[in-house]
Amino acid sequence: MLKALDIMTPNPVTLAPDTDIRTAATLLLEKKINGAPVVDEKGRLVGVLCQSDLVAQQKQVTLPSVFALLDGFIALSSRDDFEREMQKIAATKVAQAMTADPKTVTPQTPIDEIATIMVNEKLFTLPVVDSGKLVGVVGKEDILRTLLGHVG
Repeated sequence: MLKALDIMTPNPVTLAPDTDIRTAATLLLEKKINGAPVVDEKGRLVGVLCQSDLVAQQKQVTLPSVFALLDGFIALSSRDDFEREMQKIAATKVAQAMTADPKTVTPQTPIDEIATIMVNEKLFTLPVVDSGKLVGVVGKEDILRTLLGHVG
């Protein structure tokens, strides 16, 4: 069975946490990619920035829902969720908008497991990490290519 190593894109386009949002958006559009891994100066994966993270900056703010009970207010949603949403909307650097601690696979992860993660987690790209270092990415297109017999 094919594994991540067999279908991944090695040396993918990456971003640094301190990259500004405009530069990141331009890079994603120019490279025609949905997202890019975010790596620190030592090559360790620290997050993933996707187009959806950038689109989130344009959305309307969802105020936390509350209801009154005995002259008090009880929040129906998490304050942390609201603060994270506000941070993404106001982000100027990749580190503020990225998804930290993303789901990853190893070079030895079988393709059926990768497909299952993508479907269940609604992810289009998975970083491939070996010994803490980013070694590639597997995208939905990589899996589709295997259906056509065009690997690599």
